[in-house]
Amino acid sequence: MEQGSGEAFDPHDLRDLRADCGSCFGLCCVALPFAASADFAVDKAAGKACGNLRDDFRCGIHTRLRDEGFNGCTVYDCFGAGQKVSQVTFGGENWRTGGREHARRMFDVFPVVRQLHELLWYLTEALTLPAAGPVHADLRRALDETERLTGGTAEELGELDVAAHRQRVNELLLRVSDLMRAGAGRKRNRRGADLMGARLKGADLRKANLRGAYLIAADLTGADLRGADLIGADLRDTDLTDADLTGAFFLTQPQLNAARGSTGTRLPTSVTRPGHWTA
Repeated sequence: MEQGSGEAFDPHDLRDLRADCGSCFGLCCVALPFAASADFAVDKAAGKACGNLRDDFRCGIHTRLRDEGFNGCTVYDCFGAGQKVSQVTFGGENWRTGGREHARRMFDVFPVVRQLHELLWYLTEALTLPAAGPVHADLRRALDETERLTGGTAEELGELDVAAHRQRVNELLLRVSDLMRAGAGRKRNRRGADLMGARLKGADLRKANLRGAYLIAADLTGADLRGADLIGADLRDTDLTDADLTGAFFLTQPQLNAARGSTGTRLPTSVTRPGHWTA
């Protein structure tokens, strides 16, 4: 499939930004908190290992997460931050053997690197979009700077103002969105819109600005989302059955994993069809 500009997306460009659980020390299963809800079967505090985490840092119920009430785990993605923190930032020393302070620093750094890797995902994708050519040089500089930050020491990462860096990158990504959606018109601007449960079956949302839109449980069956900006859109339980997302940009795997879809759903090549989607 192709991006909105017509250039094929090379998924290999993002290979270092995909989770490699075999090279990680189960950081998302320890560092992050979760609360008993529709997404998680139990409460867990930050810094406490999930009861399903095995001694080899793998999940003991990985193949049964949805059946066991851990839907939240199936939609989470660290964008490769787990293996980066485990093997690079902390040189392969895990949180079980490194001592309490070592573990604390590792858990503090993990969400910082995760945010930086998410930005790397967007910047890498933006650089494949010919329509964004006018800002490619700025995007490359931002990507290089973000990559440099991910290689910092634990102390440097702990002191990083990641929110300020995100803001600077976001200004560039907004420019990319404008270039990609040129000519879309004001009616296509649904940025931050509350569309929870909306009936949008077959809707024409080509080149729509859906940045940060709340599309929870919305019906987008057969909708046309070609060339839409989906950065930060909440797609939890959104029905994308037979929808066309060809050329939609800034769409991530966690967003798709949280949605519902079918084999008839057309997707950009930067993401893969979730295994739980229906035939």
